[in-house]
Amino acid sequence: MASVADRNLVERRDDAGSGQAAELARRLGQAAPWVVLGILGVWSAVALTEQFVVGIIVGSLYALSAVGLTLIYGIARVSHFAQGDVMMLSAYLGFFVLTGSLAGAGATDVTLPVALEMLPWANERIWLFSFGYGLVLAIAIAAVVAVPILLAIDRVVYRPLLARGASTAIVAVSSLGIAIAIRGVMLLVWGPSGRRYSEGIRDTVELPGLPRIVADQFFIIATAAVLAVATYLLLYRTRLGTAMRATADNPDLARASGIDTASVRRWTWAIGGFLTAVAGCLLALQSQLSPDLGFLLLLPIFAAAILGGIGSPHGAFIGGLVVGVVGETTVGAGWIGPGYKLAVTFVVLIVVILFRPSGLFGSRS
Repeated sequence: MASVADRNLVERRDDAGSGQAAELARRLGQAAPWVVLGILGVWSAVALTEQFVVGIIVGSLYALSAVGLTLIYGIARVSHFAQGDVMMLSAYLGFFVLTGSLAGAGATDVTLPVALEMLPWANERIWLFSFGYGLVLAIAIAAVVAVPILLAIDRVVYRPLLARGASTAIVAVSSLGIAIAIRGVMLLVWGPSGRRYSEGIRDTVELPGLPRIVADQFFIIATAAVLAVATYLLLYRTRLGTAMRATADNPDLARASGIDTASVRRWTWAIGGFLTAVAGCLLALQSQLSPDLGFLLLLPIFAAAILGGIGSPHGAFIGGLVVGVVGETTVGAGWIGPGYKLAVTFVVLIVVILFRPSGLFGSRS
């Protein structure tokens, strides 16, 4: 009897030890992506400062759009593959409001007699920026106009499909069709040639310990940061945000609790569309306008949302910064050519998902 009891006690100790070892291994596995990303971030900030800064700037644009994407997916339950093309459509809307340019390419443009740049001092430079208050107004108007466009897409396409019980694959394919249609409109109205919000040489600013930074990029980073903080406060400090998070967690329970989930869905599209539109306009300010750029944006935006954790807005923002920094620093270090930038991003994504299947900030189901 004593030997049997002793053997049972040893087995229980072995089980407890195995459980503790498994828990330790799980925690180490979850911490590993953070440790690796932290080391790479510090190294790139010190050794490749210029590329690191550019990565933060580009990543902040990915981050804004990824936040809008994860809100739409988490609450509206739509894999919105037209996200990149909506970004560029919004940027073109801003270009149209600012310049009045409608169709054609180069010298064949049809220009309306009314545009924001015709307002007094609209193109007078603010500080060292390459633009005046006219562009700021154009970005705001483009973002506001993008909201009803996305609401109409949801009302005409997504909601009827979901009401009929369409599968996730059908909805995703429909969103790709929307993306192709939007791209066709941009090509028809503005042509295939690249456009810029502002021409000429852009002033730079030199800060201690940093490379020379284009002044416009300060505006881009500041705008992205302000909108990110505003979105966080909206989600976690307002009744609407509480309703949005409740709807994302359990739509049926939220509806039974008296939450107007239809209204929450509309607000979600409005907020996500606004963030996406601003991100598109800021990207056009950073580089240029191109109808094909939306497709190229789609992959890094989804990578950012998945990396941060689907359904986590702050995770999507961090994921966007990681995607931007990883892409720029790997190219800057000479490890890969520019054409393989996205490939490295997805390698990082796969490695993180192996250790944390729900993403950096995603909750385990």
